[in-house]
Amino acid sequence: MSNGAKGIFLGMSINRPTEQEVLLTPAEVAKMFRVDPKTVTRWAKAGKLTAIRTLGGHRRYRRSEVQALLGIDAKEARSV
Repeated sequence: MSNGAKGIFLGMSINRPTEQEVLLTPAEVAKMFRVDPKTVTRWAKAGKLTAIRTLGGHRRYRRSEVQALLGIDAKEARSV
């Protein structure tokens, strides 16, 4: 991850064992949208963004979903 993100990898073993999904913290998503992390949480509560809860109850967001909302395609995502 060249943009300095500390994303967490979650193996999607139900669909494909080798597929990895990068999860972002609210702060990382907020930085991408240039908003406050609380705004990201409100978006998730409103259903605009899907939040995944960790075992500790923290919210994480799929990087692919965030990039789609930003309008970043797969080619651009690799260079970001």
